[in-house]
Amino acid sequence: MNDDQPDSENSTIRGHEPATDSPPQKKGLLRKFGPIGLLLLYLFSKLKYLGIILQIGKFKTFITMLVSIWAYAMFWGWSFAAGFVALLFIHEMGHVAALRMMGIKATAPMFIPFMGAVIGMKQMPKNAFAEAVMAYGGPFLGTVGAIICAVIGLLTGNPFWYALAMSGFLLNLFNLLPISPLDGGRIIGVISPKLWIVGLIGAIALFYYTWSPIVGLIIIMGSLQIYSSSKQSAAEKSRYYTVTPGKRIGMGLAFLALLAVTSIGMLAMQIPLDNLQRYGSISPEKPENNHSLIRIR
Repeated sequence: MNDDQPDSENSTIRGHEPATDSPPQKKGLLRKFGPIGLLLLYLFSKLKYLGIILQIGKFKTFITMLVSIWAYAMFWGWSFAAGFVALLFIHEMGHVAALRMMGIKATAPMFIPFMGAVIGMKQMPKNAFAEAVMAYGGPFLGTVGAIICAVIGLLTGNPFWYALAMSGFLLNLFNLLPISPLDGGRIIGVISPKLWIVGLIGAIALFYYTWSPIVGLIIIMGSLQIYSSSKQSAAEKSRYYTVTPGKRIGMGLAFLALLAVTSIGMLAMQIPLDNLQRYGSISPEKPENNHSLIRIR
């Protein structure tokens, strides 16, 4: 990519041979392409600025959201894909809100199809408790989003919202798995980094059950995190992980509470969806209620 400014007269036809035709032939070229064609040529000559535009936070978030919706829609349909990406966005904004509470700037979310979404921090948290607060914000707000979907499902009787709520609870429950780089691993780090080994064992069991490549990647990253932590000096660990007992207990209780809410919420959403599959209605007492047969897709 050449960053030099193009010549004013040739910026729209870069890469072509120098013009040597007679004036009448130039006019024929203009007639051939027309004003729209010349406009497209001009836009293509400026495509080198597209990468710069996409680096702006809002554009990056918007474009990657659209790509993720398109990718999920191939399997779940457009409406469910849009709802699922919205729940991912709410989850990530929980992290952003927690970081701002601590005075740490964060980048706009970037979505990665079938991997979720990520944000970047402008600076590292001061200690393990600050990191735990940042991590907790995501599944907390994400669970609130899932609860809202469940309430809409209760009010409307539409199974779409039950399915979306269940996916939200499952998403946040999975993120609470106590292994880094998941949120659960960052949260329990304030209690004891040794608990990452428990999370690693759980992730291995989950991989054996699902053979999910995403879980496999998490196992690799979690193992590297445990290895890196073991190489830290005692002074480094003491400086970062020294937290008052009250904060440890508080974060531990908050973690268990969120774990309970997401687990119960997921199981509760499974009941009407099972009823729909067995009886053709979310409520077995009212199988004649045809509006409950709305397809999720």
